[in-house]
Amino acid sequence: SEHPLASAIVRRATDDGLDIEDVAVTDFAAVPGGGVRAVVDGQRVTVGSLAWVGGDQAESPERIAGWIPERLVPAASQAEEAGQTVAWVAEDGVVTGLLTIADRLKPEAAEAVSRLRSAGLDAWLLTGDRDAVAQTVAAAVGVPPERVVAEVRPDQKAARVAALQGAGRRVAMVGDGINDAPALAQADLGIAIGTGADVAVEASDLTLIGEDVRSVATSIGLARATMRIIRQNLIWAFGYNVALIPIAAGILYPFTGWTLNPALAAGAMALSSVSVVTNSLRLRRFRGTHD
Repeated sequence: SEHPLASAIVRRATDDGLDIEDVAVTDFAAVPGGGVRAVVDGQRVTVGSLAWVGGDQAESPERIAGWIPERLVPAASQAEEAGQTVAWVAEDGVVTGLLTIADRLKPEAAEAVSRLRSAGLDAWLLTGDRDAVAQTVAAAVGVPPERVVAEVRPDQKAARVAALQGAGRRVAMVGDGINDAPALAQADLGIAIGTGADVAVEASDLTLIGEDVRSVATSIGLARATMRIIRQNLIWAFGYNVALIPIAAGILYPFTGWTLNPALAAGAMALSSVSVVTNSLRLRRFRGTHD
């Protein structure tokens, strides 16, 4: 699988000295928001979320209690409390182990959320992880618990974006993975992290260079500054035209005898263009709040 978590698992297996080159794998399939499955050395192996691996077995606590080996329950609970993702492993329909994956927060993540909130934007967290993991991450970066939506599939992320739009909100979605692509396409503004999956980049409207998430706030700040300059330029341009064109046409001549010399009119229009260009060049002084 090309999923970043799959790559992390393979790297760990290699670091631990496991030989994965000679394993016979057939019938491989990756299910977005679920996990992966394949026949490995003749055994049907499934790796992924508890709901996907377990199917009907994961529908109720009673069934889970009789299906998951008791020795794995404390490890899973401890991992989720620490904000780690748990991937369950089943062989021929029987749970045999689990993998705990710690998704390290970017050092600048909390600052990025803080800057967005300072700009008057509401920050939400949409994730396929379990709610306990999502709440731990949200608390670390400053997202309110009521704005955390966990255990959602890719299509459910897009549906949540559509629901916010239906409530009259304009939504910007930031993502870097395959599972984020539907929501990026649905959002009013899709923002992809440049180091993310190609499909996320293709589905987005804006792609950030690098992986510094503070650039999201910088990009929105630059867009707002640009719109502010455009409005100012329109005021200048319309002001010149509304004031001087009627005078040049002689509207005041019957009352005051005033006319506008063609040379002065041409100079005024040139000054209008100069003022618009000069005002636009102020954007060169725009700087984000981080290097």
